[in-house]
Amino acid sequence: MEKVIEINHLTKHYGKYRGVSDVSFCVQEGDIFGFLGPNGAGKSTTIRSMLGLIQYDSGSIRILGKDSKKEKEEILKEIGYMPSEAMFYPSMKVKDVIRMAAEVRKQDCTEEAGKLCERLKVDENKKINELSLGNRKKVSIVCAMQHKPKLFIFDEPTSGLDPLMQTEFFELIGEYVKAGATCMLSTHVLSEVKRYCNRVAIMKEGRLQCVDEVAHITKTSAKRVRMVRDGKAEDFIYEGNLNELYKELEGHDIMDILIEEPSLDEIFMRFYKEERRDSDGNSL
Repeated sequence: MEKVIEINHLTKHYGKYRGVSDVSFCVQEGDIFGFLGPNGAGKSTTIRSMLGLIQYDSGSIRILGKDSKKEKEEILKEIGYMPSEAMFYPSMKVKDVIRMAAEVRKQDCTEEAGKLCERLKVDENKKINELSLGNRKKVSIVCAMQHKPKLFIFDEPTSGLDPLMQTEFFELIGEYVKAGATCMLSTHVLSEVKRYCNRVAIMKEGRLQCVDEVAHITKTSAKRVRMVRDGKAEDFIYEGNLNELYKELEGHDIMDILIEEPSLDEIFMRFYKEERRDSDGNSL
C-alpha cells in the first residue's frame, strides 16, 4: 500500500510557546487513522501544518506523494477537511453554503451532496443561524465529503451529533474508504478509536508518544483491582504478575475483591500520564 501521509521530524514552535517537536508518522492508503491527545497536545498544529494553514519550522510533510509546501494547491484539491468548529455565513441557506463549497473547488457536487443530505437528514432550505450545533456539524460533513476526496481529515467530527447520526457518519466513512479513500480522525472519543480505527498516533505536550495498531495498544496484561483489604477500600491498576499480588495479599483480611480488564480510557490514559522512553532509557 502507498503512504498517503508521510510526516518526518515535524517541528513548529510559537515563539517561546510549545507547538510540536520532532513528530514523525505515516498513514497508509485505505487506513482509518486515529489521532489522539489531550487539549494542547499538538494535534491541531500538526493538522494545520499538513494543510498549509501555518508554516512549520523544520521537517517535511508529504501528502498523496506531494510536498506539502511546494504542491499545496494540488494536495488541497484531494482533501476533505472538517475543523472542529466550522464557521458559516449565518444568514445563508444550507443549500447555498454547500453549493458555494463545491464552487470553490470548481466542481459540480450536486448529486453527491444530495445523497449526503438525505443520509444525514440535512434540511437544505434552512438558514445556518436556524440550525443547532449538531445540524451545523452535519453541514460541515457534507461540505467535506461531497467532492469525494482521496483523503479525509476530520477534527472532532461527531461532537454534537446524536448517536444515530454518529453511526451514519462512520458508515459513510466506511463506504468512502472501501471505495479507495483514506481517513485521519482526530477525536477524544476513545470508543470510536477502538471501534473504527486501524492504527493510532498518540500525542502529549507536543511530542509523539506512540504509533501502533489499535489492537496492539488495547491488548494489555494490566488489571484493574478493586478490593476491601483490612477494612480499607482500594482501587488501582496492577501491571505485575498476579501470582505476586496473591502472595502480597496473604495474611490480610480480604472482605471483597474484583479483578477485571481496565477500561479503554484507562489504557489510553497511560500514554498521557507516563513519560515514554526509548530503548536507551532516554525520554521521548
